Amino acid sequence: MGKYDKVEGISKRTMNLFFIIDKSFSMAGSKIGTVNVAVREVIPEIQQIAEDSADANIKIAVLTFSTGAEWMYQAAIDAKDFKWSDINVDGMTDMGHAFKLLNEKLSRNGGFMTDAAGSYAPALFLLSDGQPTDDYQKVLNELKNNNWFKASLKAALAIGDDADKDMLAEFTGNRESVLTVHTSEALKKLIRFVSVTASKIGSKSSNAPVDGQDKTKQDDFNKQIVNFNDQLVDSQYDDWN
Repeated sequence: MGKYDKVEGISKRTMNLFFIIDKSFSMAGSKIGTVNVAVREVIPEIQQIAEDSADANIKIAVLTFSTGAEWMYQAAIDAKDFKWSDINVDGMTDMGHAFKLLNEKLSRNGGFMTDAAGSYAPALFLLSDGQPTDDYQKVLNELKNNNWFKASLKAALAIGDDADKDMLAEFTGNRESVLTVHTSEALKKLIRFVSVTASKIGSKSSNAPVDGQDKTKQDDFNKQIVNFNDQLVDSQYDDWN
Protein backbone atom coordinates (compact mmCIF):
# COMPACT_ATOMS: atom_id res chain seq x y z
CA MET A 1 0.00 0.00 0.00
CA GLY A 2 1.33 3.44 -0.93
CA LYS A 3 1.94 6.00 1.79
CA TYR A 4 -0.69 8.33 0.28
CA ASP A 5 -3.42 5.76 -0.36
CA LYS A 6 -5.41 6.49 2.79
CA VAL A 7 -4.72 10.19 3.24
CA GLU A 8 -8.10 11.85 3.65
CA GLY A 9 -9.04 14.30 0.94
CA ILE A 10 -6.51 13.11 -1.63
CA SER A 11 -8.07 11.88 -4.87
CA LYS A 12 -5.32 10.42 -6.98
CA ARG A 13 -5.69 10.73 -10.74
CA THR A 14 -4.56 8.02 -13.13
CA MET A 15 -1.58 8.21 -15.47
CA ASN A 16 -1.53 5.41 -18.04
CA LEU A 17 1.84 4.26 -19.39
CA PHE A 18 1.48 2.50 -22.76
CA PHE A 19 4.15 0.19 -24.20
CA ILE A 20 3.53 -0.35 -27.95
CA ILE A 21 5.90 -3.11 -29.03
CA ASP A 22 6.83 -4.55 -32.42
CA LYS A 23 6.96 -8.36 -32.18
CA SER A 24 7.39 -9.16 -35.88
CA PHE A 25 9.84 -11.87 -36.99
CA SER A 26 12.65 -9.34 -37.44
CA MET A 27 12.59 -8.79 -33.67
CA ALA A 28 13.63 -12.42 -33.03
CA GLY A 29 16.61 -13.27 -30.87
CA SER A 30 18.40 -10.67 -28.76
CA LYS A 31 16.04 -7.82 -29.70
CA ILE A 32 12.83 -9.26 -28.24
CA GLY A 33 14.84 -10.95 -25.49
CA THR A 34 16.25 -7.59 -24.41
CA VAL A 35 12.81 -5.97 -24.53
CA ASN A 36 11.37 -8.71 -22.31
CA VAL A 37 14.19 -8.42 -19.77
CA ALA A 38 14.26 -4.61 -19.77
CA VAL A 39 10.54 -4.06 -19.27
CA ARG A 40 10.30 -6.82 -16.66
CA GLU A 41 13.16 -5.23 -14.71
CA VAL A 42 11.79 -1.69 -14.90
CA ILE A 43 8.31 -2.60 -13.58
CA PRO A 44 9.42 -2.49 -9.90
CA GLU A 45 10.79 1.03 -10.43
CA ILE A 46 7.49 2.16 -11.91
CA GLN A 47 5.69 0.52 -9.00
CA GLN A 48 7.86 2.49 -6.56
CA ILE A 49 7.15 5.78 -8.39
CA ALA A 50 3.43 5.04 -8.16
CA GLU A 51 3.67 4.18 -4.47
CA ASP A 52 5.57 7.38 -3.67
CA SER A 53 3.28 9.67 -5.70
CA ALA A 54 0.83 11.88 -3.85
CA ASP A 55 -0.86 12.85 -7.12
CA ALA A 56 -1.11 9.86 -9.42
CA ASN A 57 -2.01 6.22 -9.66
CA ILE A 58 0.09 4.77 -12.50
CA LYS A 59 -1.41 2.07 -14.71
CA ILE A 60 0.38 0.05 -17.37
CA ALA A 61 -0.96 -1.15 -20.73
CA VAL A 62 0.96 -3.22 -23.29
CA LEU A 63 0.01 -3.37 -26.97
CA THR A 64 1.96 -5.72 -29.27
CA PHE A 65 1.80 -5.91 -33.04
CA SER A 66 2.95 -8.27 -35.79
CA THR A 67 0.38 -9.72 -38.21
CA GLY A 68 -2.42 -7.93 -36.42
CA ALA A 69 -2.19 -6.43 -32.94
CA GLU A 70 -3.35 -7.34 -29.46
CA TRP A 71 -3.35 -6.11 -25.88
CA MET A 72 -1.40 -8.08 -23.29
CA TYR A 73 -4.34 -7.43 -20.94
CA GLN A 74 -7.80 -6.15 -21.82
CA ALA A 75 -7.50 -3.34 -19.28
CA ALA A 76 -4.81 -0.98 -18.04
CA ILE A 77 -3.42 -2.61 -14.89
CA ASP A 78 -2.42 -0.81 -11.68
CA ALA A 79 1.38 -0.75 -11.57
CA LYS A 80 1.40 -2.52 -8.19
CA ASP A 81 -0.55 -5.44 -9.69
CA PHE A 82 1.06 -5.60 -13.13
CA LYS A 83 2.73 -8.87 -14.16
CA TRP A 84 4.89 -8.90 -17.29
CA SER A 85 4.26 -11.76 -19.73
CA ASP A 86 7.16 -12.46 -22.10
CA ILE A 87 6.50 -11.58 -25.74
CA ASN A 88 7.20 -14.06 -28.55
CA VAL A 89 7.77 -13.05 -32.16
CA ASP A 90 5.68 -13.87 -35.24
CA GLY A 91 4.40 -12.34 -38.44
CA MET A 92 4.65 -9.01 -40.20
CA THR A 93 4.63 -5.37 -38.94
CA ASP A 94 0.99 -4.24 -38.90
CA MET A 95 1.60 -0.95 -37.14
CA GLY A 96 -1.61 0.54 -38.54
CA HIS A 97 -3.60 -2.13 -36.71
CA ALA A 98 -1.81 -1.21 -33.49
CA PHE A 99 -2.68 2.47 -34.00
CA LYS A 100 -6.34 1.51 -34.54
CA LEU A 101 -6.49 -0.38 -31.23
CA LEU A 102 -4.63 2.43 -29.44
CA ASN A 103 -7.09 5.00 -30.78
CA GLU A 104 -10.00 2.92 -29.48
CA LYS A 105 -8.56 2.70 -25.97
CA LEU A 106 -7.54 6.37 -25.71
CA SER A 107 -11.12 7.24 -24.83
CA ARG A 108 -13.50 7.38 -21.91
CA ASN A 109 -16.19 5.46 -23.79
CA GLY A 110 -15.11 1.85 -23.49
CA GLY A 111 -11.44 2.78 -23.33
CA PHE A 112 -8.68 2.97 -20.73
CA MET A 113 -9.28 6.61 -19.73
CA THR A 114 -12.37 6.05 -17.58
CA ASP A 115 -11.24 6.48 -13.96
CA ALA A 116 -13.75 8.40 -11.88
CA ALA A 117 -11.09 10.61 -10.30
CA GLY A 118 -9.88 11.65 -13.75
CA SER A 119 -6.72 11.02 -15.73
CA TYR A 120 -3.47 12.75 -16.50
CA ALA A 121 -2.42 12.66 -20.12
CA PRO A 122 -0.96 9.22 -20.90
CA ALA A 123 2.61 8.39 -21.86
CA LEU A 124 3.10 6.43 -25.11
CA PHE A 125 6.29 4.46 -25.76
CA LEU A 126 6.63 2.87 -29.23
CA LEU A 127 9.39 0.34 -30.04
CA SER A 128 10.04 -0.99 -33.55
CA ASP A 129 12.87 -2.34 -35.68
CA GLY A 130 11.21 -2.16 -39.10
CA GLN A 131 8.75 -0.48 -41.41
CA PRO A 132 4.96 -0.84 -41.38
CA THR A 133 3.69 -3.58 -43.68
CA ASP A 134 0.10 -2.36 -43.65
CA ASP A 135 -1.54 0.94 -44.65
CA TYR A 136 -0.89 2.84 -41.43
CA GLN A 137 -1.20 6.44 -42.66
CA LYS A 138 -4.99 6.85 -42.56
CA VAL A 139 -5.20 5.29 -39.11
CA LEU A 140 -2.32 7.41 -37.81
CA ASN A 141 -4.06 10.56 -39.08
CA GLU A 142 -7.19 9.51 -37.19
CA LEU A 143 -5.10 8.84 -34.08
CA LYS A 144 -3.58 12.32 -34.32
CA ASN A 145 -7.09 13.77 -33.95
CA ASN A 146 -7.60 11.94 -30.66
CA ASN A 147 -7.40 14.51 -27.85
CA TRP A 148 -5.71 12.09 -25.44
CA PHE A 149 -3.09 11.32 -28.09
CA LYS A 150 -2.54 15.04 -28.68
CA ALA A 151 -1.96 15.59 -24.97
CA SER A 152 0.21 12.52 -24.39
CA LEU A 153 3.93 12.27 -23.74
CA LYS A 154 5.46 10.35 -26.65
CA ALA A 155 8.76 8.61 -27.32
CA ALA A 156 9.89 6.00 -29.84
CA LEU A 157 12.87 3.67 -30.08
CA ALA A 158 14.13 2.79 -33.54
CA ILE A 159 15.91 -0.54 -33.03
CA GLY A 160 18.65 -0.67 -35.67
CA ASP A 161 19.01 1.21 -38.94
CA ASP A 162 16.14 -0.59 -40.71
CA ALA A 163 13.51 1.04 -38.51
CA ASP A 164 11.40 3.68 -40.22
CA LYS A 165 12.53 6.73 -38.27
CA ASP A 166 10.48 9.13 -40.42
CA MET A 167 7.33 7.21 -39.55
CA LEU A 168 8.27 7.07 -35.87
CA ALA A 169 8.74 10.86 -35.94
CA GLU A 170 5.23 11.14 -37.41
CA PHE A 171 4.00 9.26 -34.36
CA THR A 172 5.89 11.28 -31.74
CA GLY A 173 5.50 14.63 -33.50
CA ASN A 174 9.23 15.46 -33.51
CA ARG A 175 12.66 13.97 -34.14
CA GLU A 176 13.95 14.72 -30.64
CA SER A 177 11.86 11.95 -29.12
CA VAL A 178 12.89 9.28 -31.68
CA LEU A 179 16.02 7.47 -30.51
CA THR A 180 18.04 4.90 -32.46
CA VAL A 181 19.80 2.00 -30.75
CA HIS A 182 22.17 -0.59 -32.22
CA THR A 183 23.07 -2.73 -29.22
CA SER A 184 21.13 -4.73 -26.69
CA GLU A 185 22.78 -2.87 -23.81
CA ALA A 186 21.76 0.52 -25.23
CA LEU A 187 18.23 -0.75 -25.83
CA LYS A 188 17.94 -1.93 -22.24
CA LYS A 189 19.22 1.37 -20.85
CA LEU A 190 16.88 3.46 -23.00
CA ILE A 191 13.81 1.37 -22.19
CA ARG A 192 14.52 1.87 -18.51
CA PHE A 193 15.25 5.57 -18.86
CA VAL A 194 12.24 6.43 -21.01
CA SER A 195 9.85 4.35 -18.89
CA VAL A 196 11.00 5.82 -15.59
CA THR A 197 11.20 9.39 -16.91
CA ALA A 198 7.74 9.21 -18.49
CA SER A 199 6.30 7.83 -15.25
CA LYS A 200 7.86 10.59 -13.15
CA ILE A 201 6.97 13.49 -15.45
CA GLY A 202 3.55 12.19 -16.50
CA SER A 203 2.36 11.61 -12.94
CA LYS A 204 3.08 15.14 -11.73
CA SER A 205 0.45 17.84 -11.50
CA SER A 206 0.89 20.77 -13.87
CA ASN A 207 -0.93 23.67 -15.42
CA ALA A 208 -3.70 23.12 -17.96
CA PRO A 209 -2.57 21.85 -21.37
CA VAL A 210 -1.97 24.36 -24.16
CA ASP A 211 -3.69 23.54 -27.48
CA GLY A 212 -4.47 20.03 -26.23
CA GLN A 213 -0.92 19.23 -25.13
CA ASP A 214 0.95 19.84 -21.90
CA LYS A 215 3.88 21.68 -23.50
CA THR A 216 5.85 21.97 -20.27
CA LYS A 217 5.79 18.22 -19.63
CA GLN A 218 6.55 17.28 -23.24
CA ASP A 219 9.40 19.79 -23.48
CA ASP A 220 10.86 18.51 -20.20
CA PHE A 221 10.46 14.93 -21.42
CA ASN A 222 12.21 15.66 -24.74
CA LYS A 223 15.04 17.52 -23.05
CA GLN A 224 15.74 14.71 -20.62
CA ILE A 225 15.64 12.11 -23.40
CA VAL A 226 18.07 14.08 -25.56
CA ASN A 227 20.44 14.70 -22.64
CA PHE A 228 20.46 11.04 -21.70
CA ASN A 229 20.96 9.92 -25.29
CA ASP A 230 23.92 12.28 -25.66
CA GLN A 231 25.55 10.58 -22.68
CA LEU A 232 24.84 7.08 -23.97
CA VAL A 233 27.68 5.81 -26.16
CA ASP A 234 26.75 2.80 -28.31
CA SER A 235 29.31 0.19 -29.24
CA GLN A 236 31.08 0.59 -32.58
CA TYR A 237 29.26 -2.45 -33.96
CA ASP A 238 25.75 -3.80 -34.33
CA ASP A 239 25.24 -6.72 -31.94
CA TRP A 240 21.75 -7.83 -33.04
CA ASN A 241 23.05 -10.74 -35.10
